[in-house]
Amino acid sequence: MPFDLSEEFITAAEQALGASLPDDYKAAMRLSNGGEIESNADSWTLYPIADKSDRKRLARTSNHILVETEACREWSNFPEHALAIAGNGTGDQLVYLSNGPSFGSKVYAWSHETGGLDVVADGISELLSD
Repeated sequence: MPFDLSEEFITAAEQALGASLPDDYKAAMRLSNGGEIESNADSWTLYPIADKSDRKRLARTSNHILVETEACREWSNFPEHALAIAGNGTGDQLVYLSNGPSFGSKVYAWSHETGGLDVVADGISELLSD
């Protein structure tokens, strides 16, 4: 079960990324850092943001967005300015794309087989409301 998340860890993630995260995503992660969502007839596991407040939270967030994004960058067709925020267990990812100093709010499904990107939501809140 996901925990809530302190603002300091969101800020640390944004500093490490060099870009700000979408406001609706930050609000969702403050309430529930991780979890499950449905989109495109797929179940997706949201990657948490690293939380170092105690050993339990550190262990539960070891697969955080920075680690998962680095793993995805091993794929030659992973978009250069993408941030992996969720996976479906088969290699496909939900991602945000950066537009310089921030990540856009549109959520894309990235196919690890084709490298294709498809918009699945204008914001994460659309996927969390179901």
